[in-house]
Formats: sequence, structure tokens, C-alpha cells
Amino acid sequence: MKLFFLLSAAGAVGLAYLWRIAAVGCAYKAKILCSSWFVCGREIDPEGAPEVSADAYRVLRLFRARVDRASQTVTASWLGARSKTAAFVPGLGAVLVDDGRRPSGIPEPPGGEDAWPGPENEPPALSRLVEDCFTEPNSQRLRRTRAVLVLQDGRLLAERYAPGFSKDSRLPGWSMTKAVMHALVGVLVGEGKLSLDRKNLFPHWEGDPRADITLEDLLRMRSGLHFSENYGDPLSDVNQMLWNSLDACAYTAGRPLGHRPGARWQYASGTTNIISRLVREAVGEDAYPGFPRRALFGPLGMDSALIETDAGGTFVGSSFMFATARDWARFGLFYLDDGVFRGSRLLPEGWVKSGVTPTPQSPDGRYGAHWWLKLQKELGGETEAAYRIPGDAFFALGHEGQTLTIIPSKRLVAVRLGLSIYIDAWDHAAFVAGLLDALA
Repeated sequence: MKLFFLLSAAGAVGLAYLWRIAAVGCAYKAKILCSSWFVCGREIDPEGAPEVSADAYRVLRLFRARVDRASQTVTASWLGARSKTAAFVPGLGAVLVDDGRRPSGIPEPPGGEDAWPGPENEPPALSRLVEDCFTEPNSQRLRRTRAVLVLQDGRLLAERYAPGFSKDSRLPGWSMTKAVMHALVGVLVGEGKLSLDRKNLFPHWEGDPRADITLEDLLRMRSGLHFSENYGDPLSDVNQMLWNSLDACAYTAGRPLGHRPGARWQYASGTTNIISRLVREAVGEDAYPGFPRRALFGPLGMDSALIETDAGGTFVGSSFMFATARDWARFGLFYLDDGVFRGSRLLPEGWVKSGVTPTPQSPDGRYGAHWWLKLQKELGGETEAAYRIPGDAFFALGHEGQTLTIIPSKRLVAVRLGLSIYIDAWDHAAFVAGLLDALA
């Protein structure tokens, strides 16, 4: 009898574990498909598209998905149960919803005419390098490059797209979104609505050691909050926050301290979503949904840019921005020019410099304030090619090999977008080193 109860308990624990994993799998598949169909305009196969079936995503073949064009929703389920639904909201993208309710939409810009001329007099060496980006040297580690764009001195030197994609294709930036959040915070700091040294960020932190966390600690990834950034574990904090929580900020702000605030650097996507909530409070409820467009996307001409929200309407600033390669490049040019666009300063003087100043607690000074200053090992960091990259380079980097590279000393901006499910399939250090050689 005792053995029976032990086996029953073990079975219950195992079933509960599978139930939590199933929630993440269903939400991931529903959200990715909804974004692809209704944000990017790509009616990909709900079962066979590489976004939800290839490489490490093969497990998603166990989840069935149904796309409803009329309601602009996608529902995914596991064995007919544990279903999750993502709904398209105009101006806010695909949102994971729980009870069918979704945030109110906002108007999207009509999409102005893109007068940016195509590449002219492309250097042959650069042409060869860019063409090579779309090849697959390792059949076991597919790169799936979808867009490459290179600018120097504001001139478009090279631009290529994979079949099925174009200059008008919205593509996900994943964690490149964090760099955009840095800009949005900068606007509010310039307006006097946010302060980097602000503490006591939330009422429920009062009288708690977490009250010592500052906005700058959040930007520099040294909040001290315990947060596991392990995408391979469906029960990790980052996966639970993104795929199994209706309020990304509340999830992270509820985490306990693992270290004293400001003492240790730890990359954690959850901290960016705390920042998103602080931005919401600073801007106000009525102005918040349109704030990124008013403050940044509109002035820069980034008509395609869109940041998706959680179910409560807070931007998932850690991960969910979409834009064309050209609009990602416009954002790069904006930072290359120190937060000035067409003679108008949008970011406070010194804001960009602060953002790309190494955080002392980060290993080898590899991280600034929501900007990477050195490449991770998986992207070719620590290789001979990486050591050839100028020391003033900085990067916005995202899941599946999304990259925005800015090298002020070379007046260079480069965008690479793709679906490198195995991130080490894309050697970004080798690409940047090859770019420097081609333009020498």
C-alpha cells in the first residue's frame, strides 16, 4: 500500500510537471504563429514551418495549432488540452490572452513612402560577403539568414533578403528590443519624468531590500533579483514570464533578491519588463500605448516598428519588437549620431555614451546599459575575428541570431536578421571582421 501511494505521488508530480511544460509549449506556438501571420503578414504552415518545427523546436510538433483568420487569433493545445490563445491587437501585435479579453488597439501609421535609395556602387568584396550570409555551410546548423543591410556614413552600401522576404518585411528583433527600451527611457529622463537614481520603485517593495534597486541597476542588469535566463528549461523564469504569465513585470518584480542590488551583473530579461512598467507609470495610461511612436518611431520614420504587449497592455520590452531591416538600421543610425535625428536631439546629451559605457560588474566590461559591448561566445566572441572588431563597437543582440552592429569609428551600421535556432550557427564576429575587410 505504501508503495502504491509513493507511485501515485510520483505520478502526480510528473503530471504536474508536464502540465506546466505544456502551458509554455502551447503559448510559444500560439504567439509565434500569431505574430508571423498577423504582424509580419506571413501565413506560415502552423505545423511545418521551421519557426515551430525545426531543430530544437521539433518538440513543438506535439502541439496542434488552429489559425482563425476572422478573429485574428491562434490557439495551440497539447493532446486537446492546456490550450493557449494569442490574439492580434491593431498597433500592439500578438498578445497572449487568458479569458478572451485583449488590450485596446491603437491606429497603425499608414506606412509612408520609403525614399531611401537602394545600394549603389556596391564594392565587390562586400557583395561576396553579403551573398555568403545566405549560404548554409553546415547542414546540421542552419543559419537561415533573412535580411542583411549595411550602411556607412548614412549611405546604403548593401541590402539583401532571402526568398519570400523584402525591404517591407517586418521581422522580430527579440532581445534587440532592449536597446529600444534604453532609448525610450532616455526620452523620459530628458523630459524629467524618470531618474536613473530613483529607488523605491514599487509600493510593495517598501521596507524590503528590493527597495534599494535603482532604475540604473535595472538598465545595467545588476538588480540582484533572482531570475533564471535559461531558454532550454521550460520552467525557467524567462520562459514562465514570457509564455505562462499575463503580467511580465509582476512576475519579475515578485522574484526575491539573490544578491545585493548593484553588486553583481546578471543578464535577465525580466528586468527590462520592470522598466516597461516604470515607463507606463511615467507616461500615464492614456498616452502609454502610443508612446513609442510619439517619442521614437514617428520622428525616426520607423513606420513598421511595433512592440507587442502582455495581456495587461504593458510592452514586453525584453523581447517582442518587430520592424523591417531598414527600420532597425534607422534606429542604429540614430545611436550612431548620438541620439540626434536631422538636427533634432531626441535623447539627452550623454545618454548614448552612458549606454555604451561598460557596467563595471559585467565580465570584461561586456555590457553597458541594455547594449552589448562585446559579443557572446556563441556569436563568435573570444575568437581571433572578435579581437579585430574596434573597441568602440556596440551591439543589440537577439534570440535566433538577430544583430544590430554599430561602429562609430567606421561610421558603420549593419543589420542581420534570421532564424538561427541554434544561435552558434551564426558567427557574427566573423561577419563583422569580414565587413571591415571588405570596406577597408
